[in-house]
Amino acid sequence: MKELLLKYGCNPNQSKARIYSKIGELPIEVLNGRPGYINFLDAFNSWQLVKELKEATGLPAAASFKHVSPAGAAVGLPMSDVLKKIYYVDDLALTPLATAYARARGADRMSSYFVALSDICDRETAAMLAREVSDGVIAPGYTEEALEILKTKRKGTYNIIKIDPSYIPEIQETKDVFGITFEQDRNE
Repeated sequence: MKELLLKYGCNPNQSKARIYSKIGELPIEVLNGRPGYINFLDAFNSWQLVKELKEATGLPAAASFKHVSPAGAAVGLPMSDVLKKIYYVDDLALTPLATAYARARGADRMSSYFVALSDICDRETAAMLAREVSDGVIAPGYTEEALEILKTKRKGTYNIIKIDPSYIPEIQETKDVFGITFEQDRNE
């Protein structure tokens, strides 16, 4: 797929919105929901962050974003019983990926709307996502159990995006704003 029509642009009145690839297939697959413009900005920005965190540390990573701003990012280091209570996860089984998400979300619980996971989403992480407020998640994959849990969120409209972890974008980025094209090298 080279193009995906979006629910809407930055605002609901901007009905003509899409993402597309100039160089080949899109590196994503929407498994559930109908993401909008901001959802994809959050998804791609947060994915870059967790991918770099995983590459730098070797640990599972998670990030949460709201309107193109990071609200939290973390890696899957074990938590003490006190931290589990602080992050409201003392009643859950925690895998390293679920721990990374709990830590990332805990940085700013009120601004965690789109989630990125560096690893395949497991049942434990999906169970945590299912009970927290968010608009969607991007990850390199989902276990069958995780996908079933997430598909029930938000009355079946939760945005679930799968990204190809081997995708490498072109170095040059461009963006048009008010008829003016901005261009820069991607931040690596």
